[in-house]
Amino acid sequence: MSENTTEVLVGGFVLAAAGAFLIYAGQISGLAGGNSGTYSYFASFRSVQGVSVGTDVRLGGVKVGTVTDLVLNPETFRAEAHFTVSDKLALPDDTAIVVSSEGLLGGNFMELLPGGSPFNLEPGSEIEDTQSAVGLVELLLKFVSGSGSGSK
Repeated sequence: MSENTTEVLVGGFVLAAAGAFLIYAGQISGLAGGNSGTYSYFASFRSVQGVSVGTDVRLGGVKVGTVTDLVLNPETFRAEAHFTVSDKLALPDDTAIVVSSEGLLGGNFMELLPGGSPFNLEPGSEIEDTQSAVGLVELLLKFVSGSGSGSK
């Protein structure tokens, strides 16, 4: 009987550890907890290259939200990024959002650049000041071709 009790205890411990890891993974990935405590916004970009659902939205290098949806607007042919931001942040209505890169080999993220307006964005509204991702290949081609360098 002692052997069965030990097996049951070890099995219970393994299941509890697996459950704890699943809960932790859900919290880290943002899947657990739903959208409570967040405000939704959207922005229209020429290109959201390198951004996908689940991409971080950062302010001052700190993750404050997540991209929840990417859709193409068939009327404007621009990519609309829908994202959530912590409800603890009151974003000024002249806030800008930029697709930034973590480095040459790093991934992209969306960076919020708050303005100085005394008025705040309403949840669900559009951030109109946007800047799309700069492609590394595009940048290298401009450099190699000499366009924009001012030399003739």
